[in-house]
Amino acid sequence: MLTVRLPRDLEKKIEELASTERTTKSQIIRNALKEYIEMRKAGRTPYELGKDLFGRFESSEVELSKNYKKKIKEKLFEKHSH
Repeated sequence: MLTVRLPRDLEKKIEELASTERTTKSQIIRNALKEYIEMRKAGRTPYELGKDLFGRFESSEVELSKNYKKKIKEKLFEKHSH
């Protein structure tokens, strides 16, 4: 047997999930740990899990990260000029 202390907010989320799924908190934690261990054994990183989705839906605007402040100012100006 193992005892683990969790932050109250995490415990509340687990309780809500258990209620929604009509299962026990212990079962949710067992399933989560099992998935985590399997993922680590397989050597899959979060990047590897989602790499086929990255860049899939491209923006037509090329340099958004460089021009984001300018874009925000333009959008605010448009919003408040009406």
